[in-house]
Amino acid sequence: MSQQTQEPRFFHPSPAFVQQAHVSGMDAYRALCAKADQDYPGYWADLAREHISWKKPFTQALNDTQAPFFKWFEDGLLNVSYNCLDRHIEKGLGEKTALIFEADGGEVTLATYAQLHARTCQIANALKSLGIRKGDRVIIYISMSIEGVATMQACARIGATHSVVFGGFSAQSLRDRIEDTGAKMVITADHQVRGGKQLPLKSIVDEALGLGGCDSVSMCWWSNARAQM
Repeated sequence: MSQQTQEPRFFHPSPAFVQQAHVSGMDAYRALCAKADQDYPGYWADLAREHISWKKPFTQALNDTQAPFFKWFEDGLLNVSYNCLDRHIEKGLGEKTALIFEADGGEVTLATYAQLHARTCQIANALKSLGIRKGDRVIIYISMSIEGVATMQACARIGATHSVVFGGFSAQSLRDRIEDTGAKMVITADHQVRGGKQLPLKSIVDEALGLGGCDSVSMCWWSNARAQM
């Protein structure tokens, strides 16, 4: 049996780092823990009201009447995309960097909250114009990129359920995921660059749709760009 060792030393953060911390010291941390122990539904309700914008505020933080199937904030309504983007813009942080994307070749692209919001709204409006509605499933088969994030945000914004499929998956794997989700749309790009090589995406989507079992798909939307902003 291996013998476990203990680390007796403490490593304290620098004063400058302490100044920017959300919790100022161990005493404040212990006070938060004590508050949570005394009334954990109330503790999380306070945080939810402070840090989340609600379209319809919840009236009960926790419903534990059917434990262990707990339900938090069950009568509240919110929009994830609004909380990721609009909330920060309304606080005057529109020009603050939201995402830093490094492409396969090392090129770095920055996107502010305002830029990501604008692109998200463009895609969301395009999805709606193509008939995508709340509850529809959308497969996203593009590279990891700012464009990919904006596409996910757009789906969340209009209430569509997105399923991201890794761009390295085969046509058969993509077909299986389309069939499992009952996706109405597949969003892709001509290709992606990975490890210095161009990998086809649209042609793999075409192959997947040709394998059968994808009758739920009514449209395929793709870009001839490299899925970047």
